Amino acid sequence: MPRSIWKGAVSFGLVTIPIKMYGATEEKDITFRQVHDEDAGRIRYKRVCEACGKEVPYEHIVKGYDAGDGRMVTLDAADFEDLPLPSAKAIEIVQFVDIEQIDPSYFNKSYFLEAEGPGVKPYVLLREALASSGRAGIVKVAVRTRETLALVRAKDDLLMLHTMLWPDELRDGSFAAPPETATASKAEVEMATMFIDQLTSDFDPTAFTDSYREALEQVVAAKLEGTPMPAESGGEEPEQAEVVDLVAALKASVAAAKKRREEAETSTKPKKSQVS
Repeated sequence: MPRSIWKGAVSFGLVTIPIKMYGATEEKDITFRQVHDEDAGRIRYKRVCEACGKEVPYEHIVKGYDAGDGRMVTLDAADFEDLPLPSAKAIEIVQFVDIEQIDPSYFNKSYFLEAEGPGVKPYVLLREALASSGRAGIVKVAVRTRETLALVRAKDDLLMLHTMLWPDELRDGSFAAPPETATASKAEVEMATMFIDQLTSDFDPTAFTDSYREALEQVVAAKLEGTPMPAESGGEEPEQAEVVDLVAALKASVAAAKKRREEAETSTKPKKSQVS
């Protein structure tokens, strides 16, 4: 069982729910070490103080804030734990919103919330109320070294908390928008919509895999076993060509997508047993 990273309480109105919070995600990746290319010796870095020139043990390293005028203020773990901040130990739901109103660009990290002791019944109450209403709670919570906006929602038998970026942490992307003179005709939009309809189905995340990680694992395994490197599975990169007739290209795409769907449906149908 993973260790909880935060302990406190969720409150809505006069109802308080003691909870523990756990990370809901873990990144899957191949990790590498920095080594010397001549003898594969590991490269190690020393933490050296620029004032005295001595190597500093990790337990004697604290956070420092540079004021920019020559002053340096240091803060240790106790300073962060004793912050005069209500959200440091309590999560108060200050607003309920329809989940569809939240732009996914705001979401950052996901956490599981677990009820403690007497918090089980109000936990279930909040979970069921959120699920039946299709809404989520907006909160502020201080996790580790920063306060963040967050959303509490019901998912299956759990309450989940999703930390969110502050509005000023989202960049203005207007620079990437096409010029207003770029337009699509009604026929082009209709054909594009038909193509979207052909590829529309229920989302199944298990149908997708990390091809890059799998290919990298093959390369690492080949090097460990001293066998030849695996051949590339993909072909040459397609040449960049300007699409002159978008409608014609989309018609061909729709036809190909329709054929693939029909073939997939045929292959999944159970075969009739032959009667002799």
